[in-house]
Amino acid sequence: MVRAKAENKPLLLDFTGYACVNCRKMEEHVWPEVRVYDLIQDKYVLASLYVDDKEELPKEQQHVYTTSSGKKKQIITKGNKWSTVQAETFVISSQPFYALLSPDGQLLTDPVAYTPDVGEYRSFLLRGLQGMQVLEQRASR
Repeated sequence: MVRAKAENKPLLLDFTGYACVNCRKMEEHVWPEVRVYDLIQDKYVLASLYVDDKEELPKEQQHVYTTSSGKKKQIITKGNKWSTVQAETFVISSQPFYALLSPDGQLLTDPVAYTPDVGEYRSFLLRGLQGMQVLEQRASR
């Protein structure tokens, strides 16, 4: 978010996993396509959040989280953190999952999951940019 604010660009949240086959397919077959690659590189700040990352968080960030359903969940690893953010914010826990946010955290368009069609994924990215323009126009009034 800090970089997105500094550059005034929308944020592409990429909920992914090291063991996610469809995530690799997106990265290998959709993202490298010029029509998609250029948008991601030039118009977005990409944040890949690995929901299966086993690296422990600093002790001061480790805690017990109470989910919206009332369950207690230990947040010890980066993966615990990102999987909880995804599940609690978007009510989905499959990967890949992509959300486009304004620099201040507003959702710009409906998130998408595995989208192997290049044109469809590009349209998703363009809808996010349109959402960003709408927010900027509202702010300038």
